[in-house]
Amino acid sequence: MSKENSQNIIARIKAIVEEKFKSEGSGHDWFHIARVMRTAEAIGEVEGADMTLVRLGALLHDIADHKFHNHSLEEGSKQARALILEVGGDIILANEVAAIVAQVSYKGAGVATPTDSLAAAVVQDADRLDAIGAIGIARAFAYGGSKNRLLYDPAIKPQMHSNFKDYATDQGHTINHFHEKLLLLKDRMLTGEGSRLAEERHMFMEIFLNQFLEEWEG
Repeated sequence: MSKENSQNIIARIKAIVEEKFKSEGSGHDWFHIARVMRTAEAIGEVEGADMTLVRLGALLHDIADHKFHNHSLEEGSKQARALILEVGGDIILANEVAAIVAQVSYKGAGVATPTDSLAAAVVQDADRLDAIGAIGIARAFAYGGSKNRLLYDPAIKPQMHSNFKDYATDQGHTINHFHEKLLLLKDRMLTGEGSRLAEERHMFMEIFLNQFLEEWEG
């Protein structure tokens, strides 16, 4: 594929995704997607990934997030493939991007989420970096509020889900989400650059949680 053609496909996908997600209010909005793409670009450059795949995978990683599509892990890759073909990409590109989209989602503390390409590893790391740190904290509470979840209930303990179904249907409070997912992400980064970037964000979450619990206890 020529550089001009790939740039045109990326631009058309970007316009479609921005329009679709510009008013989303759960923390999975266009700004989240744009941040993931910028982070993925930064990681991808360091790691030597295919940047066309990185950019398209990042732009489409939330095109049909399982949280909003009846917990389907197939809908996102299905829609990603269709959109790549719609804007002029060939079936090889469509399948490569669809594979990235299928491999991004976290599926539970006890569920491995390997990738089969460097581009997928880069996009997965970038998405998880946006789930931690200051913005990750804000997004966690935005999503919890959108689902009418409690901030915290000390009586309800975190669950280390061993399968995707239990993780996807869990209705626990937002502080549990830190223990069930967010605090685990630093050690599940797949690239060296992703691991490096995760360190500071992870420490910030620990500081926040300590302060939160101190204030909760009064």
